[in-house]
Amino acid sequence: MYKSLIRPLLFKVDPEKIHHSTFSMLQSLSGIPGMKSTWKNMFNFEDKALEREFFGVKFKNPVGLAAGFDKDAKIVDELACMGFGFIEIGTVTPKPQAGNEKPRLFRLPEDKAIINRMGFNNEGAIAAVERLKKRKSSVVIGGNIGKNKVTPNEKAFEDYEYCFEALYPVVDYFVVNVSSPNTPNLRELQDKEPLTKLLQSVIHLNKKKDKPKPILLKIAPDLTDGQLDDIVSIVKEIHLDGLIATNTTISREGLKTSDATVQAIGAGGLSGMPVRARSTEVLKYLRAQLGANFPIISVGGIMAPEDALEKLSAGASLVQIYTGFIYEGPSLVKRINKAILKAN
Repeated sequence: MYKSLIRPLLFKVDPEKIHHSTFSMLQSLSGIPGMKSTWKNMFNFEDKALEREFFGVKFKNPVGLAAGFDKDAKIVDELACMGFGFIEIGTVTPKPQAGNEKPRLFRLPEDKAIINRMGFNNEGAIAAVERLKKRKSSVVIGGNIGKNKVTPNEKAFEDYEYCFEALYPVVDYFVVNVSSPNTPNLRELQDKEPLTKLLQSVIHLNKKKDKPKPILLKIAPDLTDGQLDDIVSIVKEIHLDGLIATNTTISREGLKTSDATVQAIGAGGLSGMPVRARSTEVLKYLRAQLGANFPIISVGGIMAPEDALEKLSAGASLVQIYTGFIYEGPSLVKRINKAILKAN
């Protein structure tokens, strides 16, 4: 029903506009008595065999929603009804920011892909915190944190520290995001020296807490093997809790969409089916370097249950979806979990 009826209607509207309209619709519908229970009956699939535990956090299943979908934690309770084992909010920055100029979100239906150059548009850390304080669901929440566009890289650690302190009471784990291609110079923070210093500053704050929260790093799919080796070295040196591989790519190789259309869209991170192979390559490389037990969350091109199984077979501890959720609808979560259970 979603792909045959609902998606064609949604795809007739500007991507960003329909994104916000869908949020408003879900919020309104959730107020109808029995609606959340209906969603749960439709989209949840639970079994003890699906439960996982990594870095001290228990997940009811290994399928999560990636950061970028619900940046401001506006519909966490609604999304929790759709079967996710965990939901990652953000990327959150200390101060609210508008992000890049519109249009900044584009569909590539021929490739089952999306290009975005949103630029960390969000309402700021405090707004997200206030919403999460009021949430009613118990779904695991990840806090994806970044820096404001106006903050120079040499002071970036201050923004990440601020977000860490603000979100600490209301999230279950943290993700340090230095891999978005849509904030100028942000990816420079993936270089070994600045990245080590940045992570150490957040870890230092974390160690002061009575109950430290897991700290993960989200990396780009465009890193060379040498850069991945640096990431592995940092992980071992500072005892990072986990990695998320990968963010969107700046590559445009192998697209079915015409070159003219792609060039007209311009800059931005590409997600969806075209990034699947590279994200799996990065996953395999990291798994080989870090051993069997280090937690790695895989995201990138999971459009069907088979894609999720491929990631898990390649060494993923957990998986996340985003573009697949948009193209396939909420039933994808249930389908993936059923496939995982069958494969066990």
